[in-house]
Amino acid sequence: MTTPTTTPTPATVNTDTHPILPLTMRAIVQDAYGPAADVLRPEEVPVPVPEVDEVLVRVRAASIHVGDLVAVEGEPIIARFATGLRKPSNPVPGTDVAGTVVAVGKGVTSLQIGDHVFGWCTGAFAEYACAREDQFLPKPSNLSFEQAAAVGVSATTALQLLRDRAVFGAKVLVNGASGGLGSYAVQIAAAFGAEVTGVSGPNNTDTVRSLGASHVIDYSRNDFTLGEERYDFILDNVANHSLSQTRRALTEGGVLQSNNGTSGGRWFGTLGTVIKTAVISRFTRRQAPPSIKFTNRPDLLVLKDLIEDGRVTPLVDRTYPLSRAVNALEHVRTGHARGTVVLTVTSHTEGKN
Repeated sequence: MTTPTTTPTPATVNTDTHPILPLTMRAIVQDAYGPAADVLRPEEVPVPVPEVDEVLVRVRAASIHVGDLVAVEGEPIIARFATGLRKPSNPVPGTDVAGTVVAVGKGVTSLQIGDHVFGWCTGAFAEYACAREDQFLPKPSNLSFEQAAAVGVSATTALQLLRDRAVFGAKVLVNGASGGLGSYAVQIAAAFGAEVTGVSGPNNTDTVRSLGASHVIDYSRNDFTLGEERYDFILDNVANHSLSQTRRALTEGGVLQSNNGTSGGRWFGTLGTVIKTAVISRFTRRQAPPSIKFTNRPDLLVLKDLIEDGRVTPLVDRTYPLSRAVNALEHVRTGHARGTVVLTVTSHTEGKN
C-alpha cells in the first residue's frame, strides 16, 4: 500500500500559501510511563493541522530539559496530575522547539510560511509541531536552530528568578552554574550588572568563566557555604547543602532561591523540601518561597533581545538525532549535562538539516 504524500487543505488554513505536506510524520511516542528505553518508540503519526490562530512548524531541533524526563518517566508520581494520571496526556513528548513555518491558520498575522522561529509547543519530538501563533517568535539570526531550541524553559526560568529578585548590581552566586538553567542564570545575571560567582565541578570551571562569571568555585575543592564570602542572592540548582547551611553564605539582607529540580522520592519528589522552603520563607526574608515559572512570549522577547545583543548565548551540551531520543534523555538523567541537550530533526526528504 502506498502512503499518500499530500493532505487536503483544511478550511482553517490559508489556502493561498498552504504547501503540499505529507499526511504522516516521524515522531517519538509513548503511551505509558517508565524508563525512556522501555516506553519511547519511533512511530508514524498524523501531521497536525493548524487551527485558525495556529502555525505548523517543520521541526529542526527540540531541546530536552528535566521536565521532559519527568513527563516521560511519570516520576515523581505527583507530577502526573499535570501530565496525565494513568498515561501521558500528550503522547509525543517535548516542548522547546525551533524550526520553519510551513503552514499558517487563516487568523495568523505575524508569521508566514518560510519564517524561521523558536518557541514552545506540545509534541516537539517530531518532524512537525503545531501551536498558537503567539507561542513562536522569529529565531535570532545569530543562533542556529539547535541553539534556538535550547532557549525555552531553562532561559525563561532563569530570567524570571533573577529579575524577580532585582539582582542588578548585586553579588550573585549560582550553584550548578554549568547546567541548562545555571548557564543561563550566570549570563543573565552578568547582563543585569551583577557580580557573579559560579559553582561547578572541576571539568566545567573554564566553561562557567566563559559565560561571564567573575569568580568560579570548584565544589570538589571548596565549599562555598564555609567560605568567608557573602552574597546578596543565591540561586541553588543543586541542593547539595541544607537550606540553613546555604543561607550562611548570604549577606544580612541576602535571599536564597532554592531550585531543587526533580531529585527526591518516587511519589513526591522534592515536595517535602518545597513545603519546608514555603514554611521557612514565612518566617525569614532570607529564604525565598518556592517559585513556579512558565514560558511566555514577553519573556522570550526579552531573551531574544539579550541574545541578539550578544549578552546571552545558549550553551548546547550535545546534539542527538531524533532516532536517539532515548540516549539523549538518559544523558539528561545523569545530571552531568554541560548546558542543554538538543535533538536534531531531519525530514524524510532531506539528507541533513
